[in-house]
Amino acid sequence: MTKTNAGNFFEDFKVGQVLDHATPRTVTEGDRALYQAFFGSRFSLQSSDEVARKAGYAQSPLDDMLVFHIVFGKTVPDISLNAVANLGYADCRFLKPVFPGDTLSATSEVIGLKQNSDGATGVVYVRSTGRNQRGETVLDYVRWVMVRKRDKAAPAPETDVSQLPAAVDAKALAAPSGTNFKEFDTIASGSPHLWDDYEAGEKIDHVDGVTIEEAEHMMATRLYQNTAKVHFNQFTEGQGRFGRRLIYGGHVISLARALSFNGLGNAALVAAINGGRHVAPCFAGNTVFAWSEVLAKEPIADRDDLGALRIRTIATRDLPCSDFPGALERGYAEGVILDLDYWVFMPRR
Repeated sequence: MTKTNAGNFFEDFKVGQVLDHATPRTVTEGDRALYQAFFGSRFSLQSSDEVARKAGYAQSPLDDMLVFHIVFGKTVPDISLNAVANLGYADCRFLKPVFPGDTLSATSEVIGLKQNSDGATGVVYVRSTGRNQRGETVLDYVRWVMVRKRDKAAPAPETDVSQLPAAVDAKALAAPSGTNFKEFDTIASGSPHLWDDYEAGEKIDHVDGVTIEEAEHMMATRLYQNTAKVHFNQFTEGQGRFGRRLIYGGHVISLARALSFNGLGNAALVAAINGGRHVAPCFAGNTVFAWSEVLAKEPIADRDDLGALRIRTIATRDLPCSDFPGALERGYAEGVILDLDYWVFMPRR
């Protein structure tokens, strides 16, 4: 009887199956420091206890995307250990702040299956939920991932793909309770531009580029306890489709979010992810750039201190974004690697 875990293959999944993921993770100030070292995020609310206290928090919350990656990492051994690629996200809401000392755990439910035409892989759709030590849901999201089959001859399951909302309704966004951003310090944040200053249709080139190094990508992915083989095992991936390890897609998301500070410096909190596509792979040595478009702006009910902006951020590899490359009539412009649609909370005047 084998005692090792080979991970689930496509034919092991069943719609309605619930997976309780191992290794609850207590997050610390060390996680914050490492996350800032990897991505250089400068959003003041996640950088300063004093800025956070002024807004009504007991201390500075952890970066929303760090929370996302840690919850995501819990799910990998059961869902995507044998993945070819993570494909996308939808219907993701950040529901409660997470602070150093909180413990995160995760469960997932399989909500859809679709075998690919090659018969060697299939797409698994899951809804994953992250909870803190009090059992409170801090994060809930859907993702879909292409997973290898153990046996190409295994019968294909009946295709069952749930309909997902095109976007999280602004009315469903969970503004942080007990907070007040009326006196938000724009000197400390480094940007004078608040919710009132942005308009739908506005495009922002975030200008800066960051080159990904092999070591930092692997350390960041280990930080989340993400064990997907495509990111770590050059022995197998060197013989695979790309001949080298893939950069974890979440690494690109965090780089794009960090780059967005230059132009969206007061986008204090990520409220939701409406949808996301990893359009093309990214590798060590690539330089990531990003630009964003404001898709919509919405007030928050009963809050005159915060508003919501719906942002679409496009990330590219080895391609500055001064001409805003993006979706074409068919496919995407060459060099586009990420298309992320999300809501942020931003202080109002």
